[in-house]
Amino acid sequence: MRNLLLTICYDGSQYHGWQIQQNAVSVQQVFQEALFRVIGERPDIKGCSRTDSFVHARRYCVSLKTEHAIPCERLVGALNHFLPEDIAVLGCREVSPDFHARYSCKGKEYIYQIWNHPVRDPFLNRRALHYWYSLDETRLNEAAGFFVGAHDFTSFCTMDARERGNMTRTVTKAEVKREGDLVTFTVAADGFLYNMVRIMVGTLLRVAQGKLEPRDVERILEAKDRNAAGPTAPPYGLFLNRVFYEDVK
Repeated sequence: MRNLLLTICYDGSQYHGWQIQQNAVSVQQVFQEALFRVIGERPDIKGCSRTDSFVHARRYCVSLKTEHAIPCERLVGALNHFLPEDIAVLGCREVSPDFHARYSCKGKEYIYQIWNHPVRDPFLNRRALHYWYSLDETRLNEAAGFFVGAHDFTSFCTMDARERGNMTRTVTKAEVKREGDLVTFTVAADGFLYNMVRIMVGTLLRVAQGKLEPRDVERILEAKDRNAAGPTAPPYGLFLNRVFYEDVK
C-alpha cells in the first residue's frame, strides 16, 4: 500500500469548498471523479483543510492510500488531463504510511486580496475584494500585528452546529502590504477557526473606516465575543497560500 501526497491548486469560484456535500459541487468531488478515471479506485482522500465556498487555493495538500503502481509523475499528468481547467495537480510524492494531509499539518498561510481603486478590475473578478474607499496600509498593518501570538480567537469565529473546542490558535505572521492598488493581508498560524481570516479582514476594514483603532484588536480578542469583531469579509479574495509540514517540503 502506497501513501501519496498530492499538491493541487484551484480557483474556487465555481465550487462550494473542498469537502463533498449534498446538492453542491465541491473540489473534492471533481478530484475524486478524475482520480477514479485514472486508477479505477475511490480511495479515502484526506484534505489538509475544508476551505469555504468560493475560496481559492494556491497550494492545497491531499493524501491518499492506493495499491496502484502508477508512478507519481504519470499520475500528475493523467489527473491534469481529466481535471477541469480551474483545478491542477502541481506535484505528487510518496510519504510515510502514517502521514495524513490534515493531522500531520503544522500550520497554514492564507492571503486575502483587496483591489483598492475606484474602478473595478475585471481580471481580479472573484479573486479580490473590490474596495474603492481609501486604505491606509500602514494603519492596517499596525492593527494586524495584534493578531500575532497565541490567543483565544472566539471573537473571530463563526459559531455553527459544530461542537466548540479549543479556540486558541497561535498566529506567527500577520501583515498588510500594498503593491500599487492591490492590498494583501497575509496571515500564518498553527490552525484556523471557521471564517477566522475573513472576520480578521472585516475587522481590519473597520479600522480602515475609523470605526476602530488598531489597538482595539486587543480588546476584541479579550472579549471572546463574535459581536465585538467586524463583519465577515466576502470569500472571493481569500486564498490558501501555503501548507506547512515538518518533514515534507
